[in-house]
Amino acid sequence: QVQLVESGGGSVQSGGSLTLSCAVSGIIFSRNAMGWYRQAPGKQREWVATITSGGFTNYADSVKGRFTISRDNAKNTVSLQMTSLKPGDTAVYYCNRSPSPLGYWGQGTQVTVSS
Repeated sequence: QVQLVESGGGSVQSGGSLTLSCAVSGIIFSRNAMGWYRQAPGKQREWVATITSGGFTNYADSVKGRFTISRDNAKNTVSLQMTSLKPGDTAVYYCNRSPSPLGYWGQGTQVTVSS
C-alpha cells in the first residue's frame, strides 16, 4: 500500500524560507525518481521539481534558483528546501513519483506566503 505523507508547510512572509519533507512507503523508493508538485487555489496541479534515483535534479523555471530538492534513500524521504518565497508560491504542495505520478496522492502540506 502506497503512502505519501507530506509535512513542513506553514505561513511565512515574502522572502522567507520553509523546508518540506515527504515520507514515502509502499514503493521501492531508491529506484524511483521523485518530485514535488503544487496546486494553488483555482489552478491545476503543477510540477515543481524532480530528483532522479541517481540524484540528478530538475526544476520548473518559476522556482529555479530558489528551491532545492533532495532525497534520503536510507529514510525513504524526499525534501524541498524553499527560499526567497513569493506570494505566488502559495499552494498545497505534494510529493509523488516524477514523472508519471502514482495514482494515489497524499494530503499535501499548505504553504502560504504573505506580502
